[in-house]
Amino acid sequence: MEFSEERRHPNKPKYSKFTQQELSAYKPLLSPGWIISTFGFIGLVFIPVGLASLFASQRVVEIVERYDEACVLGKLRVDQLAYIQNSAVDKKCIRKLKVPTLMRGPIFVYYELENFYQNHRRYVMSRSDKQLRNKEDESDTKSCGPEAKTSDGLPIVPCGLIAWSMFNDTYAFSLDGKTLKVSKKDIAWGSDKYYKFGSNVYPENFQTSGLIGGAKLDSSIPLREQEDLMVWMRTAALPTFRKLYGKIEADLKANVEITVTIQNNYNTYSFGGKKRLVLSTTTWIGGKNDFLGMAYLTVGGLSFLLALTFILLHLIRPRPLGDPSYLSWNRKKVGNSD
Repeated sequence: MEFSEERRHPNKPKYSKFTQQELSAYKPLLSPGWIISTFGFIGLVFIPVGLASLFASQRVVEIVERYDEACVLGKLRVDQLAYIQNSAVDKKCIRKLKVPTLMRGPIFVYYELENFYQNHRRYVMSRSDKQLRNKEDESDTKSCGPEAKTSDGLPIVPCGLIAWSMFNDTYAFSLDGKTLKVSKKDIAWGSDKYYKFGSNVYPENFQTSGLIGGAKLDSSIPLREQEDLMVWMRTAALPTFRKLYGKIEADLKANVEITVTIQNNYNTYSFGGKKRLVLSTTTWIGGKNDFLGMAYLTVGGLSFLLALTFILLHLIRPRPLGDPSYLSWNRKKVGNSD
């Protein structure tokens, strides 16, 4: 009894150019000219881009002020943790900042935290995106532990450790006795504002338990309009990070002195963290970032160096393409005679 080809080989794939590896392929011939031209082109493109990025970064004006230690005065420095945990102690702190050169608006105000691991696995997962988007899902708190529900079993909105630990230091700026307004408009990403936070979701039972983690939220304002929360909940990848606090729309002249009134509320003392206030202008490349320009210059410089190396090798010891004498079986073995 004869069997068909399919019954004798049931697992054999059907014929196609893909299964039989007969598809057309491009196999470029990497000649010395192509290699030298490629490395030279990379260097020709990367070096000007690196120089432009570096010059743009150098034009950014930054004022960085660390205040977590400076705002703890006198005997309180002996036990900084007790200072920050004592609600009876006035946390107001006044700092003077001198503008080194002309800063044209908008001037971006950031807070910078150091040694704060927002990328911790348990911390990152402690949130509910469904709850943030829809009023109907406010009870969806299964991923928010340990800040999921109150002691009475009521859901916390927004729930989770990220929202609970929201930054709550505040800054007020003045110049020559006049207040410098800090705008909070459009400091969050548009994708967060319109797709991740609902217009009908309001804070409920937030920061009402015994241990308060950070800032409180206005229960009469929907989450979509609370941009400070959106900025904080976009977690940072590194333990030192900056987050946008607001924007000063006015220009600041060189050598003027700004008075900053800081409400030093956020507890970084328990884990050895640091806090900084940053005022920065921007250019076409964004904020101050020398690394990008240096990276382009490094890659471009190495490419030029490799191109010159290959040119010298090709001139000093040229090797013709397709010469069969370079094949291993055509070379004479050392120690063997004819």
